[in-house]
Amino acid sequence: MANFFTKIFGTHSSHELKKIYPIADKVEALEEQFKKLSDEELRAKTDEFKKRYQDGETLDQLLPEAFATCREASWRVLGMRHYRVQIIGGIVLHQGRIAEMKTGEGKTLMATLPAYLNALTGKGVHIVTVNDYLAKRDSEWMGKVYRFLGLNVGLVIHEVPPQARKAMYAADITYGTNNEFGFDYLRDNMAIYKQAMVQRGHAFAIVDEVDSILIDEARTPLIISGQGEKSSQMYEIADRFAVGLKCLRVKEVDAKEEQDDIEADYIVDEKAKTATLTPHGQKRAEAYFKVENLSDPENTTLQHYINQAIKARGVMQRDVDYVVRDGQIIIVDEFTGRLMFGRRYNEGLHQAIEAKEGVKVQHESKTLATITFQNYFRLYGKLSGMTGTALTEEEEFRHTYQLDVIEIPTNKPVIRKDNPDAVYKNERGKINAIISRIEECHAKGQPILVGTISIEKSEELSKILKAKGIKHTVLNAKHHEREADIVAQAGKYGAVTIATNMAGRGTDIMLGGNAETLALDDLKRGLIKLAESKVQEGELDERTAKMFVDKMVYEANGHAETDNPGILAVRKKFDELYKLHKAQTDADAEKVRAAGGLYILGTERHESRRIDNQLRGRAGRQGDPGESSFYISLEDDLMRLFGSERIQNMMDTLGIDENEPIDQKILSGAIESAQKKIESRNFAARKHVLEYDDVLNTQRKIIYAQRLQVLEGKDVKDSIMKMIDDTIAHAVHAAIGENHLISLEMVEQARRPFIGIFLRPDDCTFTAEECDDLTAEQLTAELAEQAHKVYDAKEQALTSPIMRELERVILLKNVDSKWMDHIDAMTELRNGIGLRAYGQHDPVVEYKREGFDMFDAMIDSIREDTVRMIFLAQVRTREEPKREQVAKETGAAGASDGSVAPAPKRAGNRPGPNDPCPCGSGKKYKKCCYLKPDDPYK
Repeated sequence: MANFFTKIFGTHSSHELKKIYPIADKVEALEEQFKKLSDEELRAKTDEFKKRYQDGETLDQLLPEAFATCREASWRVLGMRHYRVQIIGGIVLHQGRIAEMKTGEGKTLMATLPAYLNALTGKGVHIVTVNDYLAKRDSEWMGKVYRFLGLNVGLVIHEVPPQARKAMYAADITYGTNNEFGFDYLRDNMAIYKQAMVQRGHAFAIVDEVDSILIDEARTPLIISGQGEKSSQMYEIADRFAVGLKCLRVKEVDAKEEQDDIEADYIVDEKAKTATLTPHGQKRAEAYFKVENLSDPENTTLQHYINQAIKARGVMQRDVDYVVRDGQIIIVDEFTGRLMFGRRYNEGLHQAIEAKEGVKVQHESKTLATITFQNYFRLYGKLSGMTGTALTEEEEFRHTYQLDVIEIPTNKPVIRKDNPDAVYKNERGKINAIISRIEECHAKGQPILVGTISIEKSEELSKILKAKGIKHTVLNAKHHEREADIVAQAGKYGAVTIATNMAGRGTDIMLGGNAETLALDDLKRGLIKLAESKVQEGELDERTAKMFVDKMVYEANGHAETDNPGILAVRKKFDELYKLHKAQTDADAEKVRAAGGLYILGTERHESRRIDNQLRGRAGRQGDPGESSFYISLEDDLMRLFGSERIQNMMDTLGIDENEPIDQKILSGAIESAQKKIESRNFAARKHVLEYDDVLNTQRKIIYAQRLQVLEGKDVKDSIMKMIDDTIAHAVHAAIGENHLISLEMVEQARRPFIGIFLRPDDCTFTAEECDDLTAEQLTAELAEQAHKVYDAKEQALTSPIMRELERVILLKNVDSKWMDHIDAMTELRNGIGLRAYGQHDPVVEYKREGFDMFDAMIDSIREDTVRMIFLAQVRTREEPKREQVAKETGAAGASDGSVAPAPKRAGNRPGPNDPCPCGSGKKYKKCCYLKPDDPYK
């Protein structure tokens, strides 16, 4: 029915594209005019556009000329002129939308158009990629176009040091990864000095592989952690208990079903991926841990250890969810199949898996700052994205990010043949059919890419092919180092490649093979021989030789500008090898086309249709021939858990042979229905995460905005005086309440918190008779007057500049400390809030209500501690040490370790509070020179 209406009325994309085509026509119409411009005239266009923008023209008005300028510059610098479809995609990105563009259509080049246009505002453009390699490659490659046009380009990846990042973000266009952008935002909001902040705002972002970053990673928050409590032996003890338990696996737990008569100790719900103790298991736990009632609130922590242990044993699978490498548990990304180094499961699950696998249980960590990708990317004034697959998640993009998806037509028609799914009765029948298809393709030289959804399945297939003597390559998270090379050569004549979901992102599969990768392999072999000879001759050590080879291989087809003769020689050699291989791959490409192009074989359907579409999209790029099929068995997890039981019953009734596929529409509908069920569950889960994080996000914005005001040098004295007055008023109200008659005991209770802070024992005292005529307002005023007097005296003694700095540092220290504790408290609240549903209360509403109460309590705590610390803080002043005097004269100071410390820092380059003091005293800066009235590093 949907297809019927689409044919008559058209899609949302087709309607929107009709409005975009006239703009693209204007860009193309300017081509001949801009070809006639000299390089200098073309470059001067940037300054002209900037002035016109400042004079009031909008970016939409500048778009046709700006796009035409960037298009012509790209042709002159890279030899690449944007196709019409890339111009259309660029307009979609500029409009703050998602451009769905098929693999091989040139998304990287397309992004230069909106990036150049939006950089004219001077507010900065962020281009976000999924990994460091792509960010570095694109910043150097596409960066040539921007630099030719007079713009500068920044790069933010893991290896860029903190001190260089500010300049990178100050660039007109900054390339980087989603993780680095997110973590820099969190670190900026932990800074003590404005100079330490690196980002300058969030104006416009273009997110590459937008579905991966904004959908797949949406449930994984970015967390900056500090050292928490020592790792508890309880994880190991709980695992020893869990290993002896009996597990019952069910498709889905029926909430109404009684569990008292179940003999198993815990139930694993395969759909929800949860593990829960049964009443029988609870009794065993009570006996094992010698507790009377496991459900008592005092046993909450013990319950947590047990729950994580049974989840690690019952739900988390080795070589599916994680791998064990070098004594560490490394998470496998369920969508891309890649290893997620540095990531850990939270809430103790990672420690429970470490205990299960017998590796060292790491310390638990304390969250210092956290944000989800959803809330980070919603900071941008304008957000856009590009990917090959986004339409299936359009509802989520609209709901969460207010982004619509526009499908961009391909440059050449897609002629790939997509076969209906072949469904088999059981796994054995399906595997037999897959092997037959591989043998058939291999025999005629047709390259085949076999997609699996786990490491386990890819290794299982590999064993069978080895036994049959079929040469093949395996790509999964265990063999990921050569990912780009393996994917690049998957289109060679006769190639057989088995890959997990990671067969995608960032590398084109060329029919006949990838000449560039082949040339690099040849070059690397030659460089290794050269390096080995230099090691034997003693000119290089092994480590330096390896670094030399890696650098030269990277630079061989790199795009960074250089006058290094060694790099230039390597690039020349690479060009020669490339031409040799290109002649061979072009000839092989014709043989592959004759054999039918690249064959894509999916060994089962993924939970998400989008991941299946990514796999299909590997074939048929730029008008190439190709074919795709998915092989499914009714024993696959997707069909077993979410498929209809009547299909299995029907197959049994018809007595269908296990080796016979069934191509019936009822099955295709059932498969898509199963996938839609999971997609809606996953969407609901991400929406649920966002509902909770939105509560914390509102609070985060308040805290971060106030921190920023302090960092930007706003005088906080008025705020501190208000805090003092509010703290006094709160104490008086707590002591007196609504009483009109005030007793001596009430007065003493109101005074007590401030004795030793700004009150001496005999300050603001009253007799019993005086209390009879005293009001709460008068007592508050008396205490406030005394506090202000002590405060003014302290400021006079220290001087106003030091007092302002003291206020600033103490306020920030308190805000950060209390905010970290608040994050932990909110996490604890969220972990237990689900139980409120049993009392007919909406957990999200309860979380919001209690979360805001806790936030108010945190603000009160910040106020009280700040007041106390400011009055009690002691500032030591002493004569300048002799060595500091020498440092000033010579420009360097002797460090405590005997080395030479850097010259004293000047304003704008001040050391951080925890940095070693540059004077060489061996103390931290915050405990040394910054306390002095004449701090030389201010």
